Amino acid sequence: MTFQCDDRTVLDDWLTVGPSTRLTGRSSTNPYRTKLLSSDVDVWRDGQGKVVARCGDSTLMVQDAYGYLWICPSGKPTKTIFSFPEYAEPGRRIVDCDGTLLGNRLAIAKLGGKIVAMDDRCAHRFALSMLLATGLAFAAPPKIVFLYSAPVGDAGWGFAHEKARREVQAKFGTKIETSFIDSVTEGPDSERVVRELISQGAKMVVGTSFGYMDPMLRVSGDYGDVKFEHASGYKTSPNMRIFNSRIYEGYYLAGVVAGSMTKTNVLGFVGAVPIPEVIRNLNSFTLGALSVNPKVTTKIVWTNEWFNPPKETDAANSLINNGADVLMQNTASPAVLQTAQQRGKRAFGVYSDMTSYAPKASLGSAIINWTPYYTRAIQDYLDGTWKTGASLWGVKQGAVDLVGLAADVPAQTKAKLEEVKSGLRNGSFAIWSGPIQDQNGKEVLASKVEATDKFLDGMNFLVKGVEGKLPTQ
Repeated sequence: MTFQCDDRTVLDDWLTVGPSTRLTGRSSTNPYRTKLLSSDVDVWRDGQGKVVARCGDSTLMVQDAYGYLWICPSGKPTKTIFSFPEYAEPGRRIVDCDGTLLGNRLAIAKLGGKIVAMDDRCAHRFALSMLLATGLAFAAPPKIVFLYSAPVGDAGWGFAHEKARREVQAKFGTKIETSFIDSVTEGPDSERVVRELISQGAKMVVGTSFGYMDPMLRVSGDYGDVKFEHASGYKTSPNMRIFNSRIYEGYYLAGVVAGSMTKTNVLGFVGAVPIPEVIRNLNSFTLGALSVNPKVTTKIVWTNEWFNPPKETDAANSLINNGADVLMQNTASPAVLQTAQQRGKRAFGVYSDMTSYAPKASLGSAIINWTPYYTRAIQDYLDGTWKTGASLWGVKQGAVDLVGLAADVPAQTKAKLEEVKSGLRNGSFAIWSGPIQDQNGKEVLASKVEATDKFLDGMNFLVKGVEGKLPTQ
């Protein structure tokens, strides 16, 4: 039995998987099927009325309490289910808002003249100042669901979004209810998932992979009252807007370090899918390296998948075998970084700080902090000011950075990094400013001409210094 979660406090806790009423008429041959931490779980009552739960061939620890089914994923709970004696007291009215408090189910009871709320994890009780007699209506907080193409524990792109989701949930508290679904395949399957989420009450859907763009766009036309936020795309609708980071700035910063640290003057880049965003990151990394070391070249290997650790490992080994001693990636796992450490080479993490996965090899991590954008998006929704459009945030907005620099990075290089960051913040420096040539020597940006976002979003060429070809060439 394997659940896709690396948080022991979650695995050892009691988690709800649905109301007990879902088991009416259910049996081992007709179980109630639900999801727990992205894994299918079957639940039913046996001939004696006992609740049984299974995940694959494994029997799970399950309880029926307070009208809900509770499962401990690890089978080793660190505590008992919270005490809620008021639940069974006569004269108490229980109102299930189907809401959550920081990810935990919230039950609300009328206790005399007060309203008392309790959450399933800490049994925290608090009195609200209003009375039911005032006509107070309990409205469930808006449901906001995040879609990830890779497992949430990928340590990279998906993990960066998940970290931000947790932070905005904590920030807004009971005003919102956020959740996520990971490993959602791009294309038609994602459309099915989005439609299902809306049928379950989702008011905002956040798609975090390029391949969700067209499916989300189609669904947005059918649900005008739902808001759609799409990362890395370029299509919008009246109720769907797009956002992305200028992560290419982080790649440029990593390139500065790579160019100063390489001994072979050969850099390696593991690319996922050859879309403009990835091409832009590859090119920016190379430009950063060339800015401090004009002798470097960057070799490229494509995996054609966002998350496939074995492929990423093979790609990294291929690059090392061809002379690369510093590696960069545009994939989701830490496999490239780990391979570099195994081979005695250096590499970078990306999207989140991956230092801990290979501390001897790590030169730093080009990260994205999505929290500022998600804070704004959710506040716009709550304020009723949400409108379509496009956002692209970078170093200037605190959304992109190069963190966890290795101790052996020279002071001169660190000073260069700070110079570049300062220029990006105050507008005195632009990464994509001519003259810039493609790998065939053709000028793509004339001298002193600064690239527009449209130019960057449509990038389909490799800059001088990159060895290899785009799959479409």
